[in-house]
Amino acid sequence: MHPHRPRRAAGARPATVLALLTVLTAAGVALTPVGASAAPGEAATGEQAAQLAADSGHQLEVLTEEFNDARETLAQQQAAAADAAAQMVAADAQLAALQDQIAAVAHIAFTGDGLGSLQAFMTSGSADEFLERVATLDSVASYHNDVLAQVAESRAAAESAGAAAAQAAAAAEQQLAAVEGQQERLLGEIEDYKAQYAALTAAEQEQANAAHGGPALQAPTAGSVQAGSDAAQVIIDTALAQVGDPYVWAAGGPDAFDCSGLTQYAYAAAGISLPHSSKAQAALGRPVTRAELQPGDLVYFFSPVSHIGIYLGGGKMIHARTFGQPVNVGSVDMSGYAGARRILP
Repeated sequence: MHPHRPRRAAGARPATVLALLTVLTAAGVALTPVGASAAPGEAATGEQAAQLAADSGHQLEVLTEEFNDARETLAQQQAAAADAAAQMVAADAQLAALQDQIAAVAHIAFTGDGLGSLQAFMTSGSADEFLERVATLDSVASYHNDVLAQVAESRAAAESAGAAAAQAAAAAEQQLAAVEGQQERLLGEIEDYKAQYAALTAAEQEQANAAHGGPALQAPTAGSVQAGSDAAQVIIDTALAQVGDPYVWAAGGPDAFDCSGLTQYAYAAAGISLPHSSKAQAALGRPVTRAELQPGDLVYFFSPVSHIGIYLGGGKMIHARTFGQPVNVGSVDMSGYAGARRILP
């Protein structure tokens, strides 16, 4: 237990919490009411102070996951733009190669180096032979024209795709800049929030942690969690190896994590790539009910999704809980449970 910390005077809390809540409101984040008797930042009791800290911590987590999601969207749009550019380069190369071939055919036809219409007429032994040779020339010309038209269409489609992808990437850049702006403004408040959290008594801190990230449970011993597949075992063992690592907003390891950073890190150890976004992770795989949960499944919380963990079995999960608490084991039935997904076969 932490030693009892001196309580901050009633007039000292508003500057910290109210400033944080003001920034969150300006960022478009709806805050959870904490009761009619306690205006934002004016905690009349230790219980209200703990609830304010829990609410503020949750809203910071929401914003962090929005930031993570924006980064994932940006990466996808940039990849789409690069793919479209590669398609344009390939189409241009094919078009240039065909144009060279057609130029060579034209040169042969008009210089007498090959079978042109005039040469076909002069060298044919009969009208039928001449018509056959002309038909062959027409067929070759038609083939090249058809291929050329197809390549031109392909190039136009690639250019269109490239323009659309570039627009999407620009939109994603704007989205990322907006969320980074929110994050930057919040960074100035995080230290004040940490100070406000530190001013809570040990009991209030525990209450705030339980309200936001659920109570911490005893972590299972190494090898005691048996998964149903080798991949699931790697995921669980990797996640459990991070117990005790600190929670840091937007961190993805190897020494600090937020919730989706931990799940991404653990799954990567099994060769499975997940986006660094709880919202995106909660849309992968297939849904499973609470009764169907197996070790290695993802469990997610709140609507919209802003927290995620890995199921261990026995009603337990491992997750990067919240600020002030390290990676630990908790109950899957903590407040806000919204569903589960199975990524593994």
